[in-house]
Amino acid sequence: MGSTTPNALGLPAESRARLHDVAREAGVSLATVDRAMNRRPGVSTRTLLKVQQAVQKLAKRPGAEPMPRSDARLLCFLLPAGENGFVAELRDELHALAHWLGEQHARVEIRTTDAFAPAAAAAAVRRLRGQYDAVVLMLQDHALVRDAVERMAADGTCVLTLVSDIEARNRNHFVGIDNLAAGRTAGSLMGRFVGAGTGCIGIVMGSPGLRDHAARLAGFRQLMAAEHPQLRLLEPVESRDLDDHTGPLVRDLLARHDDLVGLYTIGAGNAGAHDALRAAGGAGRVAWVCHELTAHTRAALLDGSASAVIGQNARLEARAACRLALASLARQRLRAEDERIRIEIYLKDNLP
Repeated sequence: MGSTTPNALGLPAESRARLHDVAREAGVSLATVDRAMNRRPGVSTRTLLKVQQAVQKLAKRPGAEPMPRSDARLLCFLLPAGENGFVAELRDELHALAHWLGEQHARVEIRTTDAFAPAAAAAAVRRLRGQYDAVVLMLQDHALVRDAVERMAADGTCVLTLVSDIEARNRNHFVGIDNLAAGRTAGSLMGRFVGAGTGCIGIVMGSPGLRDHAARLAGFRQLMAAEHPQLRLLEPVESRDLDDHTGPLVRDLLARHDDLVGLYTIGAGNAGAHDALRAAGGAGRVAWVCHELTAHTRAALLDGSASAVIGQNARLEARAACRLALASLARQRLRAEDERIRIEIYLKDNLP
């Protein structure tokens, strides 16, 4: 399981420490203290009184400093732990948004968990209950996770899903591409690069429990069955989005299938796939379509190992998630079209 230590953006350490003192004294969460001190909705009269009494008690202590006032909204992004290059880009983009968030009177914390371990992910969600005004999740869609999400949303927390959706009844928004369409796009590209020949297509996915991966697989199968029936799709193998899992899986596909003409990697782990293709002499011989433009997939496009990369803009997604969360908390409406994340296609010839 990954670390769940928060990475705070935009809040002075001394102010946060003083607010934590109040939270401990009152026996409530930091987010509840923030709401109570700023008279925002969602705090009962009893809880408000407990916070006020805690502030008064702390103020009477010798040498006590004035209690800082914070009207910032508290947002948390719970992201997958590990080596996923696209997740690293999301973290970088959230850090880059710190100044803009401050102008919106908001701040963000980033936490991580093992997105492929449902019990651990659900426990990480439960630990966030009552701590934040809004929580943005990039996790597996599993019954344990859904239950934790629905309980947190029922407490009044604004819940958004990012990149991969969770089928929770009361989540507020999903931010990401149309993954069914992304899978169909991958199939269309695969057919174009393989051409009229026959053979089999290997498929590597992180996990069928990730709704974005499941939707991409469904779209890919639909398109291939309808337009390229001469190509045989192998059963998907699971990599947990890890390079050291993906590499051996791709090497095994190349070794066992002499007629392997295409490879579709649905999630992360593309550095492992790249190494395996080059080591086995499959680079350029096997059409390879993958997702997310990272340093690894860029290198694979440039040396001819990858045929095409289907991308989504991490900067736009991070900003859209923050904007939608803040709009929901302020009970404002944003047009869905304004925050729509579009599918991007990268070839060697059009790299930015």
